Amino acid sequence: MAERSTAAVDVAENSGDEPLTAKADQATADGVAQNRERDTDNDEAQGSAGTGGPGEKASPPELHSGHKLAERYRLEECVTRLDGFSSWRAVDEKLRRAVGVHILPADHTRARSVLAAARSSALLGDPRFVQVLDAVEENDVVYVVHEWLPDAVELTTLLSAGPMEPHDAYQLVSQVASAMAAAHREGLAHLRLNPNAVLRTSSGQWRIRGLAVNAALRGVSSDTPQRTDTESIGALLYAALTQRWPYESDAYGLSGLPKDIGLIPPDQVRAGVHRGLSELAMRALANDGATASRHESPCTTPEELVKAIGEMPRIRPPEPSFAAPPEYQHTAYQQGSYGRTTPHHGVTQAVAPPPPPLQSRTGKALKWAVSALLIAALGLGSWQLADALMDQGGNSDNGNQTQTTDGSDKDGKQPKPVRPIAIQGAQEYVVKGDAQHPGDVGRTHDGDNSTFWKTNTFIDGPALAPYKPGVGIVYDLGSPHALSTASIGLRYAGDHTTVELYASDSLVSASLTSAQRLGTARTTGNTATVKITKPVRTRYVLVWLTAVPYSGADASAYTGAGYKQAITEVKFTG
Repeated sequence: MAERSTAAVDVAENSGDEPLTAKADQATADGVAQNRERDTDNDEAQGSAGTGGPGEKASPPELHSGHKLAERYRLEECVTRLDGFSSWRAVDEKLRRAVGVHILPADHTRARSVLAAARSSALLGDPRFVQVLDAVEENDVVYVVHEWLPDAVELTTLLSAGPMEPHDAYQLVSQVASAMAAAHREGLAHLRLNPNAVLRTSSGQWRIRGLAVNAALRGVSSDTPQRTDTESIGALLYAALTQRWPYESDAYGLSGLPKDIGLIPPDQVRAGVHRGLSELAMRALANDGATASRHESPCTTPEELVKAIGEMPRIRPPEPSFAAPPEYQHTAYQQGSYGRTTPHHGVTQAVAPPPPPLQSRTGKALKWAVSALLIAALGLGSWQLADALMDQGGNSDNGNQTQTTDGSDKDGKQPKPVRPIAIQGAQEYVVKGDAQHPGDVGRTHDGDNSTFWKTNTFIDGPALAPYKPGVGIVYDLGSPHALSTASIGLRYAGDHTTVELYASDSLVSASLTSAQRLGTARTTGNTATVKITKPVRTRYVLVWLTAVPYSGADASAYTGAGYKQAITEVKFTG
């Protein structure tokens, strides 16, 4: 079938038109669409989408380290040179950040299709994908500039250490499937979705690079693009569960399956594989009806795969493990009487000679003087103590009553001190429609009030109900804590910002119907404070925005005029 043939091409090539070490800076795209809810001027950025006809491939341009494109992008290191094009790690000297660049001659047979794919990918503007920043034809050269993520690691590298835990594999397939479903709704396919194209950032978010562009660079196409991408997602999940590539050929540093046995479920390849995830991988991989024996229908589109993931039982993250305390070491001082050791049987122990006594008159006089001073000090201290006790007894009306540190007579119990609770991780929570900016959630607890996570810009407001029931972020506190206060810093001041707080039972599967509501804050300033009257112990907390103010245009946040809000810093106390 078409999907298997495309996968076989990926295996045979087993290389990446992407940088081999997944790195880039934050996305500040030139000409990239910012808001899917209200963007109306994207059509002009589509460009022509003509594809080159058959013919000989042009030779790649002579490039070298230090060469500049558009007097701006300085090439640093060539990471791929293949099939008439080259890929480079470069520096954007204008914005002082690292970028990646694909370069091919303007008369290359695939130059037109690469430009069209890059411009279409840039218009998507989904932060779950590595963003295309520029796509230009200049001086007989076509080049595509994209993000270079410095904190991201390829799935290939992650799997070299072993298979993933069930919760990590669930996060992988859930986030990648949701992203590809959103891309296909806009008419975009990947067609080369392999372990080199999937990256995990330091915040735990998964990002996909090369949407549409990698396939255009290689001349890959498919009559059934949705099935092709769905099968590729199944292969990624299969590899994450087993550390094996689900085909006979070795690829991406992974061993293939034994020959002549066909595709077998992951839980038959490796013991202990999560049964639900194993079946999900088979439903995506063998999407031609081969899973009928398991009484599960195949998934032929990313949208169907997202629905199947949502129907699975919740997979909780592993509980944190604590190292056992070191074994108590017995010492010789536990044996015998205090101040000396008991020697083992048959061992002769040397005894230090006592210090010589004071023999002189001066030494004896000094001893008597010290003794007299100690006796006097003890007597004085005893007298002062007795006097203080007598005064306290005369002034007290109730001998059973104590006094608190604030001067009021109470039961003597000290108020429990308020302490900050450190945030260990966070993830954007999406109930309806597309995500807002999931790659920026870490900026809401980085200790820097100048960084932020922002919502998209909406035409109507302040309530988000016409578009979404709300937008928000789920925070992981590392372990259950008794919450008393939540402080949410807001970038845009003004009326109509409504923040709700919920106690969730998971970082990814929060449900407003089952979550416990902790409180609501409505603010007119830059801080929303939610005080919890009855402290609740929870590990996961959902900060949920249901109304946002009209904030005008904001060039620094790359958003136009409309209703929006941004969270700068979130703090919890208990």
